[in-house]
Amino acid sequence: MSISPEHTPNPNAFKFTVGVPVGGPGTHVKGSNPEEEWVADLLQLEGVTSIFFTADFVTISKTPDVDWDAIVPEATRILEDAFGDHG
Repeated sequence: MSISPEHTPNPNAFKFTVGVPVGGPGTHVKGSNPEEEWVADLLQLEGVTSIFFTADFVTISKTPDVDWDAIVPEATRILEDAFGDHG
């Protein structure tokens, strides 16, 4: 399964379509203590300010001073590890 990142109208938010249910709806901000390990991992990425998830997608918001090129590859890896086919 492949994670599908896509731009949103907000330049500081990116949507990652996962293709399987991710739980939620849920929102976590930097400094919160999420139960989901993958959410905690995403919040540790430099520049990430919040995570929203529901249905089969995750939206990551970031600070304006950090480029998406620094976030998208690692966020994709975290989501693939959490929701990928481990069979």
